[in-house]
Amino acid sequence: TKQLTRLVSAIGSVVSLVHTLQKVSMTQTQDTRESLEYQTIADLEPGRKLRFGKDDGFQSELRRRVDAYFQRTQLSQRDCPQMYLKTAIILVAFATTYCLLVFVAQTWWQALSLAVLLGLETAAIGFNIQHDGGHQGYSNHSWVNQAMSLTLDLIGGSSYVWHWKHGVFHHMYTNVSHYDADVEVGILGRVSPHQPWLPIHRWQHIYLWALYGLMPIKWQLYDDFHDVISGRIGAQTFPRPQGWDLVRFLLGKGIFLTLAFALPLLRHPLGGVLVFYGVMAIALGIVLSTVFQMAHCVEGAEFPQPLPNTSCMEDAWAIHQIATTVNFSRNNPVITWLLGGLNYQVEHHLFPRICHIHYPELAKIVESTCQEFGITYREHPSFIGGVVAHGRWLQRLGASSVMG
Repeated sequence: TKQLTRLVSAIGSVVSLVHTLQKVSMTQTQDTRESLEYQTIADLEPGRKLRFGKDDGFQSELRRRVDAYFQRTQLSQRDCPQMYLKTAIILVAFATTYCLLVFVAQTWWQALSLAVLLGLETAAIGFNIQHDGGHQGYSNHSWVNQAMSLTLDLIGGSSYVWHWKHGVFHHMYTNVSHYDADVEVGILGRVSPHQPWLPIHRWQHIYLWALYGLMPIKWQLYDDFHDVISGRIGAQTFPRPQGWDLVRFLLGKGIFLTLAFALPLLRHPLGGVLVFYGVMAIALGIVLSTVFQMAHCVEGAEFPQPLPNTSCMEDAWAIHQIATTVNFSRNNPVITWLLGGLNYQVEHHLFPRICHIHYPELAKIVESTCQEFGITYREHPSFIGGVVAHGRWLQRLGASSVMG
């Protein structure tokens, strides 16, 4: 009887172990599936939803191969040690430069160089720390992701508004006019062939670069407040922040205004504070805008629209993401490190919940799968090549309204 009891107990233990392993496997698979298309559109207003075509096998096969990669390598999709080290380096560099600029710099040339460097380090926070955290790709723990996403509030943005503008509208409806607010740059810029043409756009390939530098000032001091008050981001409506979301929004803006203006004004005249804030913002804006535009608003990227008189897109969601996105500088590890893997935009749009540390390896899987399914995988070999492609695209769209 004792032996039978032990045997039954052993069998029970084995069954329990098998169930545990199955749950782990299912969790890993679910994580990858959610990372491929994790954003829900259940909260969007009914008239603003689009339906994508059915998967013809590409998306499911890509999911399977990525699952297999992580199971084979036993790597964690998130909570990567390299990411925690990178975060520490970037934040320490940012804090050091800020202190030197506000409390140590004595000459204009010292302040100028430190302000430019601070702008670049601010961009690095956005590209690396906030971006992964905001997409839930930094950690398996939601509170860690939340903490990392709040670094955007530290540098003047709103993690709440960003979630809707970028995480939902842009990632779901990439390059679709009137749905993707990230490709709406205002009346002075035409970056989609479906946007109206104005005579001034003939020179946009010249003047837009300067306007890119002013975007953070508008974004930090006006856009977020306007969006929250109006409850709209471009043509899309979104729920206004309430409760703790509203507290975090207001507290974040207060901290940023303190760091950007209140503390510096204790040691420097108003004119100097405004000038060097402007220098920092211009450096930040040019880098942020250029990197984003190189991924979507370039020659080679597509700008599909819903089928006539419908709310349906022709392509499946994963194929749509690949068609509207272009990689650049894949073989440059320095660019990859500094830009938080955003030179691998294709992989990021397919797997936003996977830490960008893995993008170089995932790119091999995505590219080979695209080749097998006859899908065009788009990339520019260098950073300069991507910048030139964006400049040509601006010039082409500004030449006339024929494309629209």
